[in-house]
Amino acid sequence: MRHILKSLKPLPIKRLNKQGREQKVLLGLVDHYIQTGKPVGSNTLKDAGFGDLSSATIRNYFANLEEEGYLSQSHSSGGRIPTDKAFRAYAQDYIDSPQLPVPEIQEFNSLQEFQSREIARYLQQAAESLANACNCAVFLSAPRFDHDYIIDIKLVSLDAFRCLSILISDFGVIQTEILHLQAKLSTFALKRIESYFHWRLTGIGMPENLEPEEEKIGKTFYNELMVRYIVGYSNFVDEDIYRTGFSRLLTYADFQDASKLSGGLSLFENGHSMRLLLRECQGLNQVKIWIGSDLTHYAGTNPNCAVLSIPYYINQHPIGAVGLLCPIRIPYRTLFGILHHFSNCISETLTRNVYKFKISFRHPETGKQYLQKEEHRLIGQSRLILLENKNQSDEKTLS
Repeated sequence: MRHILKSLKPLPIKRLNKQGREQKVLLGLVDHYIQTGKPVGSNTLKDAGFGDLSSATIRNYFANLEEEGYLSQSHSSGGRIPTDKAFRAYAQDYIDSPQLPVPEIQEFNSLQEFQSREIARYLQQAAESLANACNCAVFLSAPRFDHDYIIDIKLVSLDAFRCLSILISDFGVIQTEILHLQAKLSTFALKRIESYFHWRLTGIGMPENLEPEEEKIGKTFYNELMVRYIVGYSNFVDEDIYRTGFSRLLTYADFQDASKLSGGLSLFENGHSMRLLLRECQGLNQVKIWIGSDLTHYAGTNPNCAVLSIPYYINQHPIGAVGLLCPIRIPYRTLFGILHHFSNCISETLTRNVYKFKISFRHPETGKQYLQKEEHRLIGQSRLILLENKNQSDEKTLS
């Protein structure tokens, strides 16, 4: 699972056949365009490492490549610009070959040091670290990690008739729900109801100053939240998705155009499309790229962006994938190296923590519910199964 990153050692141009030289010229042009963002002329490319080819020969290769759809030219005397087809050829040429060395990324070192049951918090932290390292938007799919339970519930007033509930689990999962009120509750009343929730979760610190009406509301809210949580927990039909790095797209000139930015973000906001991309990568068990029109099937339109994805593992089995959403003009070779390094880091850390804390996990499965004995709790005479703090030793029949 560990990938060794080595420096690329290209063959001298003259030792390649005509087709090989033409491909080398294409890769060199794309490489130069990625670095500068400017059209590339024959003399420019000759000075950029192709001195053993004449300018006339390079122009002939340019003409052939343009005819094959790899290059475009805004006017007859201008330089060439690589098309999406050229970027695909460039990325594909390096996708499986040894990558450029990746400089030490301090944030990745901290990912390897992680030791906790809070898997959800770790995956979000990992996505943030990757976004910082690559300066791209990141989306990551994950299985459901089991034997989780609610450890805290917070309430925030929204208006006179609604409040926001925030459920926090032992694995660091955050779930929000909107609850409707019959009458506005004061901040102090919400705090007292939170204390009631804490008592229900832990059996510790039964609130003494709770008004009868507040206790009634607290009991109704608690039962409602637990039922909603258990339904979502036991019916796992789609991978969990972690996303971050929206604003990083604004740093690229390619996304200064509002229509291009909205196209890329429309894909990033489409959870179904992101899951399809990551499932394909995980299923292939290898790095996967989509450039420009490759994404039309997932976005409905050509989003004029690129997606790079790589699987990650627990005990050498692919359990999810991480994707980068970025402009098409991006240093693919460097990003491939970073992605491999990132996958290694989180794979090793997840494997270690899953075994250390005896955490199981499952993949989405339609039509099948999941609950295990250690996660069963009962509520009221209706005997609805709930997840509560399993540290609580006594089971309670609640009136």
